[in-house]
Amino acid sequence: MDKIELINVSKEIKKKKILEDINVKFEKGKIYGLVGKNGSGKTMLFRAISGLIKLSGGMVVADGKVLHKDISVLPSLGIVIENTGLYPEFTGFENLKLLSKINKKIGDKEIWEAIKRVGLDPADKRSFRKYSLGMKQKIVLAQAFMEDPEVLLLDEPTNALDEETVNLIREILLEEKEKGKIIIIASHSREDIEYLCDEVYKISNGRINVKRGGESNEEMV
Repeated sequence: MDKIELINVSKEIKKKKILEDINVKFEKGKIYGLVGKNGSGKTMLFRAISGLIKLSGGMVVADGKVLHKDISVLPSLGIVIENTGLYPEFTGFENLKLLSKINKKIGDKEIWEAIKRVGLDPADKRSFRKYSLGMKQKIVLAQAFMEDPEVLLLDEPTNALDEETVNLIREILLEEKEKGKIIIIASHSREDIEYLCDEVYKISNGRINVKRGGESNEEMV
């Protein structure tokens, strides 16, 4: 996928404006950062880009195709957003195998490799409920990476991870960038934003009102 463009994107829930007149373009081979306070609209923007919600106004256009008109969802997407649901009684591998059956793009080998890539043991027989917070974050990231998607939408990708794993995930994201992916991350981590992002957007009260380079020292909120 070459680009995703948001044109006058708006979303209202119970007459409250969650997103308001968002105009922004995302292109392949770049990492974009979204910064803003909790409740500023970052997660809702991810839902809009992915096609998980219907818009109140405007459109999302992916390579010339309009979401909810020409296509129902982005066709090649890896996503991590709040409350990603996995089955607590299944192992990490079993969870990802179930998810892989939706698109039927990959087999056991690709799932195994995705789990190893994020620093977990694919053969671990513990159920998801017994995972630490860091392990849960890793397996959720593995599901985002496993089908080699063209677009990655990652909400707080390094949350709950130790320093070694944070560095690993950052290197994975840079590798994905080099493959020509469109990568958008939302993060409260100044280090994530400054190290990874080619362009950074600040979102406040549902509006994108600041655009700057990743080297900015502006406070992450």
